[in-house]
Amino acid sequence: MAILATTERANGSSRGSVRKRDSGFSSSVPALLLIILFFVTPVLGLLLRSVTEPELGLQNYAELIGSGTYLRIFANTFLVAGTVTALSVVIGYPVAWALAVLPRHWSQLVFAIIILSMWTNLLARTYAWMVLLQRTGVINKTLMGLGLIDTPLALVNNLVGVTIGMTYIMLPFVILPLVGVLRSIDPAILRAGALCGANRLQCFTHILLPLSLPGVAAGALMVFVMALGYYVTPALLGGTANMMLAEMIAQFVQSLVNWGMGGAAAFVLLVVTLLLYAVQLRFFGANRIG
Repeated sequence: MAILATTERANGSSRGSVRKRDSGFSSSVPALLLIILFFVTPVLGLLLRSVTEPELGLQNYAELIGSGTYLRIFANTFLVAGTVTALSVVIGYPVAWALAVLPRHWSQLVFAIIILSMWTNLLARTYAWMVLLQRTGVINKTLMGLGLIDTPLALVNNLVGVTIGMTYIMLPFVILPLVGVLRSIDPAILRAGALCGANRLQCFTHILLPLSLPGVAAGALMVFVMALGYYVTPALLGGTANMMLAEMIAQFVQSLVNWGMGGAAAFVLLVVTLLLYAVQLRFFGANRIG
């Protein structure tokens, strides 16, 4: 009888776990349908147009790879994205550390300022940088007034202006994930390193930086991927001579009505993004944090 009761309880528990799994799957069906409808289907349609327009084949991809003009646009895109990512990490890391160690009221104030900058309209922020960076703008006038330069610097309509504007816009996306990671690090670990004879630089390079690498990787990946597909800021601050990939895709679709080439360029961008995400998961996945 005892064996029979135990068997019945086991069967009941098994049926309960199956029902829970079925209930969990059924509750996720609407989300899966939305993903299929609004993400998978458009991506598949884009891929289909890239190999069928103007005719069936891979000629659009061959033209992208074989053209020096398009390769230069790809180079501009990756150069700017990499530079913006590096600058965002270098500037954002000390800001995130300050937010993690500042007293609560000061930390909340600085955090509110950062969030407020993200809520400000992107177009308005980009136009503000156009005013600041132009030859008669505040930055050039200040540098000339200080005697640091004799002639105004060319800070707009080139990749320099694009990098400055995009770094400002992308900084919060590095700071926010880093703050959470840095706050989770026990200060006692740093004190233990100092007691063992490590100086501040050694504590940073051997303790703080390795422990915060998941946050650095998450922020850097987010910034790099967003920078690859950014449109508004490069279009306004960069000009046609320094076109980036998102501008090229928009020109293919809107001006040239060439959906095949636009789809091929967009699909290449998507593949690069997925590869970067796979690399981030491989080296900084959830099972490697901590």
